[in-house]
Formats: sequence, C-alpha cells, structure tokens
Amino acid sequence: MARKATGGTGRTGGTGGTEVRSARRPEVRLPPLEPYGGAGLEPDGDYDGLEFTEEDFVAQDGAGARFMDCALRGCALDETRLHHARVLDCVLTGIRGVGTDLAESTLRDVELVDARLGGVQLHGSVLERVVIRGGKIDYLNLRKARLKDVVFEDCVLVEPDFGGARLERVEFVDCALKGVDFSGAVLRDVDMRAAAQLEIARGVDRLAGAVISPGQLLDLAPVLAAEMGIRVQA
Repeated sequence: MARKATGGTGRTGGTGGTEVRSARRPEVRLPPLEPYGGAGLEPDGDYDGLEFTEEDFVAQDGAGARFMDCALRGCALDETRLHHARVLDCVLTGIRGVGTDLAESTLRDVELVDARLGGVQLHGSVLERVVIRGGKIDYLNLRKARLKDVVFEDCVLVEPDFGGARLERVEFVDCALKGVDFSGAVLRDVDMRAAAQLEIARGVDRLAGAVISPGQLLDLAPVLAAEMGIRVQA
C-alpha cells in the first residue's frame, strides 16, 4: 500500500499576524483487496487487505480488532463493539450505525466518507491523519481523545463532545458544528474559519489556540460576553 500525507507544512494567516499550521491530510491508496468472506467480527480479529461491502455487523463484538489496508462500504455498525480497535490505512464509505463503540481506539491514515452515525463512542481514542468528509454524525463522543492532523469537511456534527480532548492541527471546512462542547479541551492550531456554522454550547473559554473569522467572532459575542460576566444592555 502506497500512502502519502499531504498538507501540514503550509501556514495560513490568523488574527494579529499569527499563523496556524494546516493539517496533514492522508492519501490512502489501497492495494488490490480480497472480498471479505467471514461470518462476522471476532474479538482481536486481524483483517488485512479486505473489502467489506454491505456487511451487517449489528451488535457484534470486534473489540481489539485490527483493520489494515481495508475498505468498508455501506456496512451497518449499530451497537457494534470495537473498543480498543486499530483502524490503519483504511477507507470507510457510507457506514451507518447508532451506538457504535470505538472507545480508546486508534484511527490513523483513515478517510471516513458520507457516514451516518449517532452516539458513536470515541472517547479516549487517538485520531491521526484522518479526514471525515460528508455525512452526519450526531452526539459524537470524543472526550479526552487526541486529535492530530484531522479534517472535518462538508459534514454535519450535532452536539459533538470534545470535553478534555487535545486537538492539534484540526480543521473544520464547510461543515456545521451544532452545540459543540469544548469544556476542558486544549486546542493548538485549530482552524474554524471555514466552518459553515459554529455554535458553541460549552467551553468557549477554551478557544485559545483556535482561529476564527471576524464574522464568527460577532456570532460568538453573546456567548463570550456571558462567559466573562458582561451584561449587554441597550
């Protein structure tokens, strides 16, 4: 499998002449894949160079599994247990599921495209060189996760929880963030300027290390004023 990460070396201007480092995007080039012919996921399973198409993994247990150079297309992951899984050099397209458990997992050099997920658990996970493009994810739990070189692009995130997470070189591009929680998070080179919607419910005090646009600053003014205890009256 040949893979090349792109980006990461460029710097774009921020407020007051400061600069923000851009995320390094993965380019996943999969080798010729073998069709998956198994009967279901197994704990600590090892899946290498496989193509999973329209597989039903509902409520199955694949905790500790490793996926390397794989493609998952249109698979159902409702209540699927993938705790402590490793997803490396993979493309996931059109996956769907509610309550998928990926807590304390590792996603590295991964493209997640057009996902339809709800209540997915990624708390304590590590995401590095990951692109999440298109689709909609409700109630994404990334508490105490570590995100480095991650891009959210043209997707909808409803009440994502980044509480206590560490975000470095993370970009939000043409995506909607609705009711995001940054409580206790640490941000470094987080670029939100291209977000289509930025609605912060909690943790506005943790935005040091982020870059926003002048328009977004005006939109956030009421939240910032409330955080600082400022009363705004006509």
